[in-house]
Amino acid sequence: MLKNGLTILVNRDKASKLAAVNILYKVGARNEADDKTGFAHLFEHLMFRGTESVPDFDYPVVMASGENNAFTNNDYTDFYITLPKENLSTALWLESDRMRNLNITAEVYETEKRVVIEEFKQRYLNQPYGDEQLLLRDMCYKVHPYRWSAIGISPDHIERATIDDVRAFYDMHYRPSQAILSISADLPEEEMLDMAERYFADIEDVGGCIPPVAKEPVQREPRRLEVEREVPATDITIAFHMGDRLSRDFFLGDLASDLLAGGESSRLINRLVKEKGLFSTANAYITGSLDAGLFVIKGRLMPSTTEADAEEALWRELKELQHGNVSDYEMEKVKNKFEVNMLMGEINVMNKAMNLGFYAMIGDLELLNTEADIYRSITREELMSFAERVFTPNNSSTLIYRAR
Repeated sequence: MLKNGLTILVNRDKASKLAAVNILYKVGARNEADDKTGFAHLFEHLMFRGTESVPDFDYPVVMASGENNAFTNNDYTDFYITLPKENLSTALWLESDRMRNLNITAEVYETEKRVVIEEFKQRYLNQPYGDEQLLLRDMCYKVHPYRWSAIGISPDHIERATIDDVRAFYDMHYRPSQAILSISADLPEEEMLDMAERYFADIEDVGGCIPPVAKEPVQREPRRLEVEREVPATDITIAFHMGDRLSRDFFLGDLASDLLAGGESSRLINRLVKEKGLFSTANAYITGSLDAGLFVIKGRLMPSTTEADAEEALWRELKELQHGNVSDYEMEKVKNKFEVNMLMGEINVMNKAMNLGFYAMIGDLELLNTEADIYRSITREELMSFAERVFTPNNSSTLIYRAR
């Protein structure tokens, strides 16, 4: 870690001729105020608008034969560049420049503000099922900022934000102590560390203290929301609170969701889609949030399926897990899949750099090498206990997204 608080991680990858530079900022929707949401996503756009030194961020990347992109979620914002290892310094120069020298003018802000507002409308307001996740989050969370997605609560928040609001958010979150720089390339580790220090060590860590995130209270009674929309078919979604990313719950929930919906041979697809024909599609997943997250199970009803039958079918599948009705074959198949996915994910040079940043952010870098063992250690009895504890009516939030 540099004196200014920047965390630097490097990996020598002798299998690749490319270098990957990933910079993770520990800012997502969870760090926003409930009257100023969507700012982290806005900055995903603004960070590409250039500085006084580099008016067009993409041009030097292209000239260095590289590619770059970014994404935002509720927990963090990630920017990444891949390019030939000989041009690694270009990526480090660009990232260090925009960390504190972003050119946030009124003209730039107005342009990107319109882009973000239009994206919100197209993806969430004018799209079939677009507001489904927004409604679900708002029902499941009452205090924690996970109650809105990365896009925000409403486009009005970005619409009415001032340029001073935007600059204050930048100063608070886009600085060395709130960032993790990770590099993967076939270069000596000391050389990569020296290069990173050369470009980032002199950046001042300005900004104040990051406000604490509100803790969501325990849900103690069922929640239910029914809405009608102009959509082709009714969706039923049931969500349950579960543990955070570093808890055993994460692995238990991930394994349970894969048993239910991990591919065409999974339980929901085989039983509820193919055999019984209750749903046209069905799914189960976990949010994988840094703080306590959600286990979600859902299905899109066939025209002949009643809502009562559909809801009962989803609960029946959850009760199967509570009763421990899982074969050794199913358990082994899901565990093998996790192990293969982890191994395949380590082939790509960008994934290596990205994983270093992510696991450093969650506070357990060693977990990167031990997650497969954790999945392997899960027993049927543990899975039953998780299902009995999590899949309860008082911990459930049900959304009926009804076709008119």
